[in-house]
Amino acid sequence: MNKGLRKLPKRAGLGIFYVLALALALLLVFHNNPLADPHTEFLKKICGCVLIGVSCILGYAWYDKLTVLPVELFHSRNLIKRLSINDFKKRYAGSYMGIVWALAQPVVTVVMYYIVFDVIFQSRAQAVSGGIEMPYVLFLTAGLVPWFFFTEALTNGTTSLLEYNYLVKKVLFKISILPIVKIIAAMFIHVFFICVMLVIACVYGYYPNIYWIQFIYYIGCEFLLVLSLSYATCAIVVFFRDLLQIINIGLQLFQWFTPILWNIAIVPDDYKWIIKLNPMAYIVEGYRNTIMGDTWFFEHFYSSTYFWLFVVAAFSIGTLIFKRSKPHFADVL
Repeated sequence: MNKGLRKLPKRAGLGIFYVLALALALLLVFHNNPLADPHTEFLKKICGCVLIGVSCILGYAWYDKLTVLPVELFHSRNLIKRLSINDFKKRYAGSYMGIVWALAQPVVTVVMYYIVFDVIFQSRAQAVSGGIEMPYVLFLTAGLVPWFFFTEALTNGTTSLLEYNYLVKKVLFKISILPIVKIIAAMFIHVFFICVMLVIACVYGYYPNIYWIQFIYYIGCEFLLVLSLSYATCAIVVFFRDLLQIINIGLQLFQWFTPILWNIAIVPDDYKWIIKLNPMAYIVEGYRNTIMGDTWFFEHFYSSTYFWLFVVAAFSIGTLIFKRSKPHFADVL
């Protein structure tokens, strides 16, 4: 870890961070949307610049604490890869149908939603970015696929320290890799369902195009979002086991706050900003626009900026909670 830190001194690391922050601030200030309300645009610019300024101050004050965890993960990348594959295999060991069970529940869920909403209630096609319409079954699948990954990855990441408690008690083992191991294991199933979603898109006549490369971006967005939240939740659940039940109930409620079964276009413009505070709304809409919207992620400038500020803040808070709680894990477990 120390070698890694010497390769990127604090001055160099902060310099890179400040350059990126300055570039983002300039983009934010000079970005112009002629269709938007000028007063709203001005408020967005002010809020964005304030958040960037606060991030720069906190980044300078907490640089050493915030960089320890990323360096540990980088140096343990080979171990993370091996443990992730083993975790995925172990989950279905001893089962006759093996991985089929991992695929069965999400597939059944999508099929049931399709029967209820598309066959029985004959829901109409839903409009996405630019007013382009997509069949409801595809609209629904594009929302459920990232949501399934989010729920599984967050739940598994939260319980990672509890499940691998025998490793937590080993003095020399870097327990910071355990949440990311569980999230990568969940990623295998997610990639499969993305392929299923793309097959459904082709069945309805929407074939691959250059915009589909954005799936790499949105997968990375969701991965980092879940990882950032998991470092906080996995540390807290060690001391407060009821948190897992709270998360499970919260996810059920959170699903209805996310535009998965319904279209964000039905929300009045004055209240859309409330829905967009939900970072998963950015991911879900991103998946749909990648398939159908013919828009790049950077065209949604304010949404992208807010999402990454949220992820950076969540990762910073999660890292601090995890590092502060780490010395007490072995005693509690």
